[in-house]
Amino acid sequence: MAKPIIAVFNSSGDTVEMLRTALEADGLHTVSGHIGELKKGELDFVAFVEHHRPAVIVYDISMPYETNWNFLKLVRSSQTAQQCRFILTTTNKPALDKLVGETEALEIIGKPYDLERVVAAVRDALGPAG
Repeated sequence: MAKPIIAVFNSSGDTVEMLRTALEADGLHTVSGHIGELKKGELDFVAFVEHHRPAVIVYDISMPYETNWNFLKLVRSSQTAQQCRFILTTTNKPALDKLVGETEALEIIGKPYDLERVVAAVRDALGPAG
């Protein structure tokens, strides 16, 4: 049986690699994209998701929070994205929540525990099959 595919979207290449390394160390297969490329139209989100069929998308909300939150809402509104579970990350959850309302975003500030929480959230989203 094939490993579930996890897509990682972030605006930081270093964070993408850090998350991919943690997820792959846990036995998951990852693909990734840069949020800046999505916003510029250089990466077609719908085509990416249709090609890779990720079970879970780990997606970061960076500053400016309101603008990036609104972009995420646009991304999630596509019919293709509605087939995926999203795990949201951010570097400042209190600031994000203050601007957009309470979110389920996981705060990543560079501690090893942060990565463990993301991997656990992905495993939870995958359910028993993952």
